[in-house]
Amino acid sequence: MTFAGAARIPWTGRRGPLVAEAVVLGALVVLDTVLAARAGPGRGQLTTIAVEFAPGVGPVVALLAVLRRRFPAHIAGLATAVSGLSLLGTAIAAALAAADARLPPQPGAAEALAIALLVGACCHRLPPRTATVQAVLGGCAATLAPILRYGTDSPAALYSAGAALLWGGALAGGLVLRDADVRHRVEVLELRSAERLRLARELHDLVAHQITGIVVRVQAAHRVAERTGGDTATFAELEAAGTAALSAMRRLVGALRTGDEDLFVPPADLAAAVDRAVPDDERVHLDVSPDLASLAVAPEVVTTAHRLLTESLTNVRRHAPDAAEVRVLVHHEPPGELRVEVVNDGAARPARRGGYGLLGMAERVAAVGGTVQAGPAAGRRWRVVARLPLEPG
Repeated sequence: MTFAGAARIPWTGRRGPLVAEAVVLGALVVLDTVLAARAGPGRGQLTTIAVEFAPGVGPVVALLAVLRRRFPAHIAGLATAVSGLSLLGTAIAAALAAADARLPPQPGAAEALAIALLVGACCHRLPPRTATVQAVLGGCAATLAPILRYGTDSPAALYSAGAALLWGGALAGGLVLRDADVRHRVEVLELRSAERLRLARELHDLVAHQITGIVVRVQAAHRVAERTGGDTATFAELEAAGTAALSAMRRLVGALRTGDEDLFVPPADLAAAVDRAVPDDERVHLDVSPDLASLAVAPEVVTTAHRLLTESLTNVRRHAPDAAEVRVLVHHEPPGELRVEVVNDGAARPARRGGYGLLGMAERVAAVGGTVQAGPAAGRRWRVVARLPLEPG
């Protein structure tokens, strides 16, 4: 059985903001150009050179602001370039004013927005010290430009208040996104720790289950040796060692387990794991290999397959309650691989992007050396597929 569609969660939701930014910045560049063309001529001989430089600043900084999405590793350099170009234009205007020359009015709406975008990106992505430097540099560039370019006696100098508000909003937005990223990382770490602790508990339960079986067999062999006059000393030593190991294991399990958890009884084999995980529901169609019950599979792989099926089917009930069809596939694929797949209709994406359930499954599958992928499939379906080694290396 095969299913079409991508197995990984696709990259979405990024092009919309990029296009919106490009459109808004382009519109502001056009607006700045029109306003500059309508402005009166400058005064002084040095204004010709400055006029040639100043109109090019808007398009350049707008382009640099958009490029931060393409080159996220160079956000600091792009922010420095944008703030530096803006400050350079402001410095030229101030120097000409000091020399009794005057530039035509230089609208800076595109500059202000470009600076705000890069300040927000710096506060979001960069280390605190670097982000602080870029935020201060950007704030100076945004607020000083209207004052020094138009002059303190011009009403246009009040544009600095709007630029400051825009800069402050970008600063706050970047810090909010930074805090959200930190919270997300903490949640992921907590989830991974909880999942690994759960794996450790199950491992202890599994080992304790196996040691119990060994101790019972040794005790039986010991009794037979007593009746037949065989060597009982060796069996007595094995029984004592097994009992001590079982006691130690039970103490460890008790230390790892909380009060509301029951002892995990591992499935006897892969077929039992599938039967326990897959509910008796007419919507669920089960497809398993005929040799599943006799297949030699490591106990931890059996447990992982059981948990994977349980988590996947729980997600179906939670995120796609109206699903009309759920297909569960568990196949043995030579030379030594197990394929576990769950496909349901009624949901093209998870309820929350990057859901923590998928991360927990990935942690568990990776622990036995397998791989897991999840994502939309053709026909508005959601597909989870994992490949597990029968005997982890």
